[in-house]
Amino acid sequence: MPNDSSERRRRVTAQRTGPLLIEGPVEVTLDDGTVVSSDRFCVALCTCRRSRTFPWCDTSHRKPAGPSQTDTQGPEATSELLNP
Repeated sequence: MPNDSSERRRRVTAQRTGPLLIEGPVEVTLDDGTVVSSDRFCVALCTCRRSRTFPWCDTSHRKPAGPSQTDTQGPEATSELLNP
């Protein structure tokens, strides 16, 4: 029951470009009816569906860091920086 005083409220933190952070422990029912649970104090639920451990987030939503500006300019730019 939603108003049952034996259950405490859970805090959910929504992030624009990341997972849902939920204070645990939690039980999650997936769309196929499978129930998964975690006893951790805080869990990250994947919202991008790229996670290999779905429904848990594995940070697959993060884009890889691009090369630095000196890497993209070639060896000439690097030698100019070293020998002005």
